[in-house]
Order: sequence, then C-alpha cells, then structure tokens
Amino acid sequence: MWVCGTVWRVRTPARQWRRLLPASGCHGPAASSYSASAETARVRALVYGHHGDPAKVVELKNLDRAAVGGSDVRVKMLAAPINPSDINMIQGNYGLLPELPAVGGNEGVAQVVAVGSNVTRLKPGDWVIPANAGLGTWRTEAVFSEDALIQVPSDIPLQSAATLGVNPCTAYRMLMDFEQLQPGDSVIQNASNSGVGQAVIQIAAALGLRTINVVRDRPDIQKLSDRLKSLGAEHVITEEELRRPEMKNFFKDMPQPRLALNCVGGKSSTELLRQLARGGTMVTYGGMAKQPVIASVSLLIFKDLKLRGFWLSQWKKDHSPDQFKELILTLCDLIRRGQLTAPACSQVPLQDYQSALEASMKPFVSSKQILTM
Repeated sequence: MWVCGTVWRVRTPARQWRRLLPASGCHGPAASSYSASAETARVRALVYGHHGDPAKVVELKNLDRAAVGGSDVRVKMLAAPINPSDINMIQGNYGLLPELPAVGGNEGVAQVVAVGSNVTRLKPGDWVIPANAGLGTWRTEAVFSEDALIQVPSDIPLQSAATLGVNPCTAYRMLMDFEQLQPGDSVIQNASNSGVGQAVIQIAAALGLRTINVVRDRPDIQKLSDRLKSLGAEHVITEEELRRPEMKNFFKDMPQPRLALNCVGGKSSTELLRQLARGGTMVTYGGMAKQPVIASVSLLIFKDLKLRGFWLSQWKKDHSPDQFKELILTLCDLIRRGQLTAPACSQVPLQDYQSALEASMKPFVSSKQILTM
C-alpha cells in the first residue's frame, strides 16, 4: 500500500507500464527499488491530468527517477517539438490517447545515458527517437524499453533529429504510397507552411516532382512565398487565388496534379479536388479547419477521383519496425545531402513551456516551437 499520493501511469507503445511518481516524499515498496541517491534524482516533465486547453491543463512537475531494468534504456531528452497532434492529444481529440495523467509530447530526440544488461542494439551516447506515439517526450529524461526507441545518426542537425519522426515520415509516405508519380508530375497541397507541407516541398523537389503550394493569405505573404520557394516550391498561391476562374489557365504550362494532400478540410479541400487530374487521389491527413471534406458528386463520377486518408501511427502498425527504421534512414540521407531541412524553429527552455504552447496554437505562426531540456 502506498503511504501517499497517486501513482501516475502512462501506457507506452511497448505496452509496459511506466510509473510517474509525484516527488512529494512518498514512502512505500517502490522506494527500495532505487539503488542510490542518483536513482532518486528528480525528473522534470510536462504532465496533464485531464483533457482540455493545453495552456491550462499542462503543468511542470518533478517526478522521481525510475530504475533501469534489464531491457530498459535511460535517456536524456535533448529537444522535443510541439506538434498539432500533441495539442489534439491533450485536448482529447486524437485517435490515440494515453491513460491519464500523462507526459505530453510524441516526438523528439534523446541521448542514451545508460542501458540494461539485456540491451543489445543501443549504447550510451547513441541518439534515439520514439518508435511510436504516446511515449511522452516533454521531460528532461526517462526510462523506456529498448523496443520503444529507434537509433538515429548523431551527425545530423539537432533540430532535424528532433522533428524527424512525424512530419517528414508523413510527407514521404504520402508522396510514395498513393500514386505512382514520375519526375515532372505535379502535386498540390494546402497548409503548405506546416511542418508536413515544408517536408513535402523538399522531398518532392528531391524526387523531381513539381509542387503547387496553397497557403492562407496574410500580411507577409511575399516573405512566406519566398521562403517556401527557397525550399523548392515551384508555385505558392493563396486560398483565394485557388478559387479564381483564372486557375483553369494555370495548367497550360504544367500537368494537372494526380495527387492532392489535404490538411485543412472544408472549402480548401473542395478546391484541391477541383484541380486534380482525372483518376487522381486526394489524401487527407489533417483537419485544421475542423470542417468536413465536401466532394462534388460530379467530380467523383466524371473524373473518378479517389479520397484516401493517412495516419502515420496506422502505417507503423501495418509495417514492421525495420521498415520504419528504413524510412528514417532514407530521410537521414536526404538531410545529409542538404535536400531536407528542419522547419523554421524557435527553441524554448522547458520551464518556459507556457509561452511555447500559446505560440504553437496561434494562427499564422511560421516557427515550430521546440522544447529544449
């Protein structure tokens, strides 16, 4: 029996329970499992006990340091971004929800500091990223099972490693899995300034694909257009321009896209569909407008368009860990060749998490918030 407080647990993707003990002088059977004073050092973590507004429900907590079992790995978190999926998970609006209370964050890069006696693939000093969502990366350090981590090269930039496991993977799989695109083919996408959007631009350019990138109008639209074109975007247009009748002349000089990537929904997705070539596919991977995808019956019938969805977590379930590792290494090769860079980032110390959360939820924010530990 515990003498005090609640025992916090988060179910990791490896289906192991991880205890998050409030650092409040608890005494009980688990205390004897910590072998020395170093084992009882405090770990700082961003924890939420119930779903709601991230700025209100997320708190910086001190947690007890867990012991390392035979198949476990202790890691020191280096950097972890705040992604839209992290916000959705805290709000309770996501397809994967950990048991509460939970540590926030699904992505990031860490350095191995200690390994259990049965660990064979990792060693101290290695860089690792989560193998699956729900691990809880917004903390200074953690103990995970070896199977919950994937090693990444330490010769790539820190920000690239921290943002490698979600958005670039999503971008690459959508470009490769739905249409057999060839160099010279075109792709159209909305939310082109998002993390996925920027990765799509760069990966598509590396593959010889031409991109039409739709963004919301804003006061600094020219600055945004220039930045996206510096990444490899061929065309950058606003949502309003996409709706104009003159768009029919747009494709006199380039092929109609066979693939559309939708992260918005609502009217924006309807306009993407209108631009697709016959037999083309629109893949939806987000719903920033919180509005349904509305598809014209005539477009479905007379153009035989296809509507698909993509969720990286499901892709991982359908593929082996080795296939995910192969995907990661492919992206690392693009990073080394200078063909894939991290999105514009603002590094924020963990203790300043409130400002980072607020910034991540503001419209027209061009910089991804990355928590540094």
